[in-house]
This record gives sequence, structure tokens and C-alpha cells, in this order.
Amino acid sequence: MATTALTAENFDEVTGKDGIVLVDFWASWCGPCVRFAPTYERSSEKHTDITFGKVDTEAEQALAAKFDIRSIPTIMAIRDGVIVFSQPGALPESALENLIEQVEKLDMDDVRQQLAAHSH
Repeated sequence: MATTALTAENFDEVTGKDGIVLVDFWASWCGPCVRFAPTYERSSEKHTDITFGKVDTEAEQALAAKFDIRSIPTIMAIRDGVIVFSQPGALPESALENLIEQVEKLDMDDVRQQLAAHSH
């Protein structure tokens, strides 16, 4: 499966489902973003059970602002509708694979309990 373009119109629908969604916030003028793209694409072909989304921060400035994206590329991991990771910087392939592994291992009941405890 290739990557999915995420926009203000489809972002919540795509990221709100059960399962893992990775989001790459990028722009065509950003050198590190362009260099990271093939790594992200290869990973999307390897992990067909994961949705790999891309947000063009030029076209989707409101989305970039909503998530306070100040540096690109920024990689965000969402599992079962919950943001579990967000970090600026292009990841080497091994780090991206490690991130996917960590997100897959998360106990989402535990994550939700921690979120509930922090929101009070």
C-alpha cells in the first residue's frame, strides 16, 4: 500500500479508526522531507496493515497549525485514534522500523488510563 494524502477534510476520518496511522508532515521545498520520502514509501510497502499518511504543510496550513508543527519533517504515530508519538526530524529506516515496532507493542488500555489520569 502506498501513502495516503491527508487533508483537513479526511484527517479525522483516517486517523480516528482503530489501528496504526503514521503521519508525515512535509513540504516539497524541504530537503530532509524529500530525502525521507523514499524511506517512508518503502516502509509503507512493508507494513500493509498500517496506514501511512502524508500532510503537505503548504497546502494544509490549518492542519499543521492544529498540531503545532514547527519543524518538518515531523513524524506522528496515531493508534486507535490516540496520538502516541510526534517528533520532528527525518528518521533513518532503522529508527522508523523501531518506532513502528514500539507502537505495535503499546498496551492501548494502559495508554488510555494514563491519558485519563493526566486530563484531570
